[in-house]
Amino acid sequence: MVNDNYPDKTKVFAILGNPGTQYKANRHNIGFMAGESLVREYSFPAFRRQAKFHAEISEGEIDGQKIILVKPLTYMNETGKAVAAILRHYHLPIEAVTVFQDELDLPLGKIRVKRGGGAGGHNGLRSIDALAGNNYRRVRLGIGHPGDKNRVADYVLTDFTPDERVIVQKLLDVTVAAMPELLRGDDAAFAQKAHNLLAA
Repeated sequence: MVNDNYPDKTKVFAILGNPGTQYKANRHNIGFMAGESLVREYSFPAFRRQAKFHAEISEGEIDGQKIILVKPLTYMNETGKAVAAILRHYHLPIEAVTVFQDELDLPLGKIRVKRGGGAGGHNGLRSIDALAGNNYRRVRLGIGHPGDKNRVADYVLTDFTPDERVIVQKLLDVTVAAMPELLRGDDAAFAQKAHNLLAA
């Protein structure tokens, strides 16, 4: 069932993470990793810095739909600056946005998709909610939980282990493979295809 109430062909993919090489392999940066996988798979041009958007941008097409891929240059807690600037410039509604985020409340390697809802303690989502609204789609990429809320801040800023990177790579491959379903607005079909591919 199509549940995407934004019919225009231009979509914004906001990938979440922290800029800087020291954060590149962090659990918190799995959103960046997803965006980079999309660039490779669909032959998008290299990201280019756009200071007015507080982000690096890459534009391309997937299944005939224009995608503006946004990689914020702010730190996670100011992600909303980039998203709000893009929406203002292109005169797009928040419904055009899909966010790719790390998700503590999902086991490593699992994926879920939803529209709207609260930030769930995620600083990137909280910033987007405050500056642009919350009725956007979230692709939640599971990174697991350290088991103690007091360890979360350090946990998300640690790198995936070599064994975990194998799981993460499969998750990213599955996310890319199920992208046509997501772009049709069929979240259920996206989730089902992703589940099937992960189980294969």
